[in-house]
Amino acid sequence: MTTFANWPDYYPDPSWFIKDRFGMFIHFGLFSVASRHEWLMTTEQIDPEVYAEKYFENFNPDLFDADVWAAELKQCGVQYMVFTTKHHEGFALWDSQLTDFKITNTTFGRDLLAELLPAMRKAGIKIGLYHSLIDWKHPDFPVDGLHPQREVASYRESNQTRDLKKYQDYLAGQVEELLTNYGKIDYMWFDFSYAHRDWGWSVGKGAKDWDSQRLEQLCLRLQPDMLINDRLDLGHGVTTPEQFQPDKPFEKDGKPVLWEACQTMYGTWGYDRDNLEWKSSEMLLKMLIDTVAKNGNFLMNIGPNPRGEIDTKTLERTREIGEWMRLHKEAILGAGYCGDYEAPADCRYTQRGNKLYLHIFSYPYRNLHLKGIADKVKFIRLLNDGSEIQYRGFDPEEVITSTEAVIAPEDIVITLPIEKPAVLVPVVEILLKD
Repeated sequence: MTTFANWPDYYPDPSWFIKDRFGMFIHFGLFSVASRHEWLMTTEQIDPEVYAEKYFENFNPDLFDADVWAAELKQCGVQYMVFTTKHHEGFALWDSQLTDFKITNTTFGRDLLAELLPAMRKAGIKIGLYHSLIDWKHPDFPVDGLHPQREVASYRESNQTRDLKKYQDYLAGQVEELLTNYGKIDYMWFDFSYAHRDWGWSVGKGAKDWDSQRLEQLCLRLQPDMLINDRLDLGHGVTTPEQFQPDKPFEKDGKPVLWEACQTMYGTWGYDRDNLEWKSSEMLLKMLIDTVAKNGNFLMNIGPNPRGEIDTKTLERTREIGEWMRLHKEAILGAGYCGDYEAPADCRYTQRGNKLYLHIFSYPYRNLHLKGIADKVKFIRLLNDGSEIQYRGFDPEEVITSTEAVIAPEDIVITLPIEKPAVLVPVVEILLKD
């Protein structure tokens, strides 16, 4: 097993995660009803009780069908999913015995998690649970500069009577419910720590505030094979950058870092009816490829609408990416960084064993130079249809005129179809000699 700088010896084997590469984030909650931002309780400084009354009473995803969600994720080609069990608003999407602020007390009246997880497992998709460390609704969660009522004097003063230990027990209790009552959980995705923040009258929260060591021990005891992300503020776990792409593989102290890029389809994570900042299918796919080429996983987000359906714009993207994955999954699943060869401009290499995959982001006219692999190539083909790609190398006897390519002795030139293959990103598979 590869040793990672951010993966302690007492953590379970992450091999499945490295192999699976492609996951789906699902943000769903009361904020879906508001349909404008999952942080609206705090960005609009809404009193938690007013928020609860308005959105809790109007939450009813009557068109939710777990099998439909699972089928769409399966078609997209994702191998695991991460679902929001509770976001910062504090609303539980399972039948928690520790709060009345839960989905089974809404008009919907059903335990969504109890339906969703079996459907995902049946479709062959591994289970990840997102769980917010923050809870703006809980009466013992200390008010700080992120709290919706940060500007209200009575709320600030209430910190004198709020009991952090009670909140820690509540947080741990809900995590224990999730890890005890819903079968095998493959990945626990906590969110988030912000101990570095300082508002003068309050500071942010980190490992001590969450009692993160207790949470970590709970996870390892109840689900010993489950992976954990890095947001408990313990200095380890899967590194989870969101909304940006790094320029190279993550490393620390000379060792690789286990990491996962988290990207939305548009400007927010939850359903946002009026958001026009949509990433195209091609852009999302290129992010997936770019991430795997840098030895990371890609967690692509969707936000179902308030009635529990996945909207048409989202489905356009998941289905187009799914069609590409159907033809090219070998270049993603089980693949990773290629450190031996430099990809041409506007291309990415991924590698799986003795197969090198050239992802062509900007399709050229006819010829593409591949450096340093002249004596390594056994066979080359287009991956989408399996057709052979011809190539040639350096010929010391060749007379170079105005129509011949200059090829270095260690390089080759492949000859591509003039017309770009009818896929989002063409991939050339290069079989290397043993």
